This record gives sequence, C-alpha cells and structure tokens, in this order.
Amino acid sequence: MSATARDTLNMRIKPEDRTLFDWAAKAQGKTRTDFILEAARRAAEEALLDRAVIQVSAKAYAKFVARLEAPPSPNKRLKRTMQARAPWNEA
Repeated sequence: MSATARDTLNMRIKPEDRTLFDWAAKAQGKTRTDFILEAARRAAEEALLDRAVIQVSAKAYAKFVARLEAPPSPNKRLKRTMQARAPWNEA
C-alpha cells in the first residue's frame, strides 16, 4: 500500500452515537471520519503504552528502587510546604 492509500473500516453504530460524533466533529472543525480516526488512534496508543515494558539492568533497577524508598531530603521548599495550611482547611 502506498503512503496515501487508505482502507475501509465499516462498523454499525447507534443513531445517537453517530449524532454525538457528528456534533463533536463539527465543534472541532473536523469531518466525522477524521474525528473518529483521531480518537481511535489516541485510544489505541494509550492502550498499548499502558502495557509498555521497560528493561533495565539489575544495577539500574536497584538504584531506581533505592531512590523510591529513600526519604525525601529536607530543604526549604519541602519544609515550607509541610508547614503550610491545606487550602481545603482554610476558612
């Protein structure tokens, strides 16, 4: 297939879903096809990224875990944050 070639995908949808897609596509200035393809592509990428596996050496992993488990280093900014009153507790 060439770079500009396209294939067809047929699906059955409820009329109310088609109307919703049309409204949303129009709101974004897109065609229904472009709107649905963009949304489907984004959902597919997110589904695959959620399952990504990152491989590192045992040494790198041990360093990573050690940094996660280490207590935060006190600094002025952290102390100020810990002493500040939470916004939802202010009256």
